[in-house]
Amino acid sequence: MEAGWKTIIEPFKIKSVEPLGFTTRGEREKALRDADYNLFSIPADKVLIDLLTDSGTSAMSAEQWAAIMRGDESYAGARSFYELERTVRDLTGLRYVMPVHQGRAAERVLFSVAGGKGKVVLSNSHFDTTRANVEASGAEAIDLPVPEALDFASPGDFKGDIDLRALEEKLRELGAARVSMIVMTLTNNSLGGQPVSMANLRATAEIAKHYRVPLFLDIARFAENAWFIKRREAGYATRPVREIVREIFSYADGCWMSAKKDAFVNIGGFLALNDEKWMNEARETLILGEGFTTYGGLAGRDLEAMSVGLREVLDEHYLEYRIRSIEYLGDGLRKAGVPIVEPPGGHAVYLDATRLLPHIKPEGYPAQALACELYLTAGVRSVEIGSLMFGRRAGEVFIPARMELVRLAIPRRVYTQSHVDFLIEVVADVAKRAKTIRPLRLVSASPRLAHFTAKLAPEVLA
Repeated sequence: MEAGWKTIIEPFKIKSVEPLGFTTRGEREKALRDADYNLFSIPADKVLIDLLTDSGTSAMSAEQWAAIMRGDESYAGARSFYELERTVRDLTGLRYVMPVHQGRAAERVLFSVAGGKGKVVLSNSHFDTTRANVEASGAEAIDLPVPEALDFASPGDFKGDIDLRALEEKLRELGAARVSMIVMTLTNNSLGGQPVSMANLRATAEIAKHYRVPLFLDIARFAENAWFIKRREAGYATRPVREIVREIFSYADGCWMSAKKDAFVNIGGFLALNDEKWMNEARETLILGEGFTTYGGLAGRDLEAMSVGLREVLDEHYLEYRIRSIEYLGDGLRKAGVPIVEPPGGHAVYLDATRLLPHIKPEGYPAQALACELYLTAGVRSVEIGSLMFGRRAGEVFIPARMELVRLAIPRRVYTQSHVDFLIEVVADVAKRAKTIRPLRLVSASPRLAHFTAKLAPEVLA
């Protein structure tokens, strides 16, 4: 848009709609009980505003739907694969491209090759499935965020950065031979959707090169991260996003993507790297669990839609609207006195349950309790990023997570401003009643990724 207008409009018009799931409070009470207070188990038709995730929940464009009709469904060597391969190579500059059904599949394949007992993976922050796939291989996942990343109340331009001093210290302590790779998550999903600066990424690449450790990027939200660099980092304001993206990838030895985020698709992802040996080993794993190397668990139509989405996400009109819409939600919650992770991230606003619910200790799962209350109040589904997701038990000792957050992840091109205004009203109402929210107790959960399978119940008050 031309400069000077105060209002940033959606850079699209709506062509198809679907109904929302209106419910009564009684219906929501029953749904929550039946789901054992785990929002992953709530039927979607019982949800009014669904902010559980921004993964696979976007609205695809007319061009993506048209591309679906061009899908080549050949088992091997489909034209649709070569279209995706060209798109990813052009985007990243990386040589080998492997489609997968989503990001966690790429993680499983990659760490089956690069992980293993005795190995360590260092990161600005591993998200849930990344950590689980690292640990499932027998390796150890270590987070090294900058200290300000954990100061949720204070603003900062690039709180997704890795702590460079801690990174070097850990490399010297462990020895480079034990570190299978350094992973930079763009943006940093675990700690508020915060972006990584180009300066930090460049410095990380220099350290990685010095110690001869591969640097990989988790690029689920790479375009959003690039837009933050353009807006906030000196020297990038006049550079096109595509150029910024190419510089980002110039520092990487490989990357993987859940294309269900920044590429808008409902399913899909890829792994890309330059190491021929690793790729040959990865292909064997892919064939065993995902499918042949030119479809990787996807239909040809999915490959086509992904290719289009990877190009569309670089549209600067879209990125301006996307980031401003998240800021709009953050502004509204801040004005209502709701404590959030500052500043608002690229794909979500994170509520700080530690500050909002100081009466609930971590073992009472304050973030999960808050998420349940949002659903009970108005059918808003969100996700806990706290001690249910990242807490541990060492014998009888409970080790809480370093954060107790509720993520309001906004699907791309789905909800309008009135939906967000309603959301602000709901969260503000819940915040006013925060003292009445009760803790939860864990009834059962799987050892890994407990938040997907956990059963909880309200704590009985004495």
